[in-house]
Amino acid sequence: MNPIRIIDYRPEHQPYFEKFNRRWIEDYFTMEPVDEFVLKNPDEAILHPGGAILMALYNGHLAGTVGLRKVDAVTYEFTKMAVDEDFRRKGIAETISYASFEKAKRLGAQTVLLYSNTKNAAAIGLYEKLGFAHLPPETGVYARANVKMTITIKDALSAAQKYAASLVAESTITNHVQ
Repeated sequence: MNPIRIIDYRPEHQPYFEKFNRRWIEDYFTMEPVDEFVLKNPDEAILHPGGAILMALYNGHLAGTVGLRKVDAVTYEFTKMAVDEDFRRKGIAETISYASFEKAKRLGAQTVLLYSNTKNAAAIGLYEKLGFAHLPPETGVYARANVKMTITIKDALSAAQKYAASLVAESTITNHVQ
């Protein structure tokens, strides 16, 4: 059985949402005013305008998060994705990313975009693996953003379906080996 389970964010998850994200932002960059606002007020910053936040559980423990911030009627920003350092390298980031694509589709997304920085090479590698394509970044979104990437919801869902099929195949092989 897969130890990873994805659930919708609830207000009691705010301290974890903040902790998981604050860690990587402060490790690599400087906390921007927009970060402080989003981390302390995710309901107001992400949920109320029509977005969503997902939380990842690993064997029942809160282990990661990702937000989908509504940019316009058909575009969502994949934002504030983080996995607690005690739970990294367990497939959580990939699993929650694919779950966010399915959530974005239910929200009406046609496109998902993200902003990152070349200092976060591992994350960019994951985003490329997920199917995101590079675009020229505009200025003024985040001071630290020197990478912008996008994926159509069609391509995102196709990637999510392939990932789900690989998990089923892996589970079938594991069950036959035991």
